[in-house]
Amino acid sequence: MNKPQTGPKGRPDFLLLVMTLVLVGFGLVMVFSASSNIAVIDKRYNFDALYFTKRQIVWVGLGTVIMLVLMNIRYQFFKKGFILYFIPVLILLALVPFIGSERYGAKSWLGYGSLGIQPTEFAKLALILYLGRLITKKGEKFRDFKRGLLPVMIVVGFICGLIMLQPDMGSAIIVAACAAVVIIAGGSNLRQVFFSGVVVSTVVAVIISLAYALDPDPWEYRINRFISFMDPFHDPLGSSYQLVNSLYALGHGGFLGVGLGHGIQKLHYLPLAYNDFIFAVIGEEFGFLGGALFLLFYLAFLWRGLIVALRCPDIYGTIIGVGIIGLFAIQAIINIGGVIGAIPVTGVTLPFISYGGSSMLVTLASMGVLLSISREANKPAQSKPSRFDRQQTTREQPAPYRGGYFQ
Repeated sequence: MNKPQTGPKGRPDFLLLVMTLVLVGFGLVMVFSASSNIAVIDKRYNFDALYFTKRQIVWVGLGTVIMLVLMNIRYQFFKKGFILYFIPVLILLALVPFIGSERYGAKSWLGYGSLGIQPTEFAKLALILYLGRLITKKGEKFRDFKRGLLPVMIVVGFICGLIMLQPDMGSAIIVAACAAVVIIAGGSNLRQVFFSGVVVSTVVAVIISLAYALDPDPWEYRINRFISFMDPFHDPLGSSYQLVNSLYALGHGGFLGVGLGHGIQKLHYLPLAYNDFIFAVIGEEFGFLGGALFLLFYLAFLWRGLIVALRCPDIYGTIIGVGIIGLFAIQAIINIGGVIGAIPVTGVTLPFISYGGSSMLVTLASMGVLLSISREANKPAQSKPSRFDRQQTTREQPAPYRGGYFQ
């Protein structure tokens, strides 16, 4: 077993912290731009142009506090401490189908009135922490299918099954894809992962086909979304309404955009412009150039986070770090891909940018863990283990510490 880490903590990665704050700040600006014109004329929002912005500021403030707290906790604590977070999240996930409230076609919320949380969002980070611990604990056994990959797949399948009971296919896909990233980062046999993915995909397709044959009504909405993806203008006033207006917004923005706050499609044309389709507002108001610069900055942020994860001297830190960055990347690809019509719309948020309390809390909490990992790599030289200590630690560590794909 590894000895507990001692000595002074290193500094958090300053560049990653600044980039995080820049993304969050830009997200607040875009939430205000996308929501103010709607809120100011709606009685439900007290005719307050800052209704959504003020609520988002509260979530950002709470999330920032959580990020700073977790940043000052050694990430090794989560090797065992994850259970304090994982078990309550599982309980909430199990309760959602029975006592949850339905919004936007899925029973994904726990709460009352306009206040609520989405346990699915918290399950994403919980699964990353759990898989990181499970993989490092199994050691060389993880490369064995029956003792390694199969138990992990059962846990992931169970969580995805709970999410599908809501039903929330978009989040289930994100959780499964994020788990795949963690599994690969942990040094799993790629051939086993590939064939397992094929088998699981086939089984899921068969189950969905049978479910649709027995009761097609619950699946009509998703089928219509897929048809809209294939032909966005087949039903511009019905199932394709969001996508068509999203494409209108991007087209109206042109190369340089119409200017911050001057977008048209957010004015009751594009539903949830401040949430799932906020990238369409960015594209309309800042144009192709502004959207491209935003994506380049987002890519630089992801790259910096990946570097931080890879620099961690402990494979556990690397695995959960890569998992967190993988979560951000997957969710951003699915969100932006749906907005531009590259993939079917799934209704997921854009991390750091979209309006949403649960999403923001989990996103900033994840950044707190990642910044804690960065402090390990940035320890003062005198507190780092000597060459003899590193050799001794290497002898004591099980095989996966030598077998991870990022080591």
